[in-house]
Amino acid sequence: MSTVYTRPLARLVEQLQRLPGIGPKTAQRLALHILKRPTAEVEALAHALIEAKQQVGFCSVCFHLSAEPVCDICRAPNRDKTTICVVADSRDVIALEKTREFRGQYHVLGGLISPMDGIGPDQLNIQPLIRRVHQAGTQEVILAINPSVEGETTTLYVGQLLKPFTRVTRIAFGLPMGGDLEYADEVTLARALEGRRDLD
Repeated sequence: MSTVYTRPLARLVEQLQRLPGIGPKTAQRLALHILKRPTAEVEALAHALIEAKQQVGFCSVCFHLSAEPVCDICRAPNRDKTTICVVADSRDVIALEKTREFRGQYHVLGGLISPMDGIGPDQLNIQPLIRRVHQAGTQEVILAINPSVEGETTTLYVGQLLKPFTRVTRIAFGLPMGGDLEYADEVTLARALEGRRDLD
């Protein structure tokens, strides 16, 4: 670390840089901002970080982040228990919940099958999903997994395992609002055509 920083500040910048999406300049800006804040505010931030790390774990049913053994979504009485949306990560649950469109249950795989990174099916929450679908009388599983190479591999693998037990669908991937066909890549256009539906 450059000698322009005093050692404690250098350590703070270095730690902030470890966060995803935080480069050297942003880390410096954040560190200097933190130093300008009142001590009580900085202590509250530090306490929140430690508390979150110590108290937040995974739901025993769906593996979404939760401070309780079973998360709020799994406990909610008004959720459709017959439909499970399978996602790779808790960030996907948060994104889908923001749409307010899906009222079923979730299942978080905890990643994607990626042999290059040493991640196989056994490292993911796939077996608990199969047991859950088999035992709960699930009527539909929606695979909401990003259309990357790893995502496609995971979707096909999980889909084949679940088809004997329930209906398996996948979300449509297509054009964003305001997007031009001319500038869309072939995969996006193919997914848009695949995901077509009847005009209301």
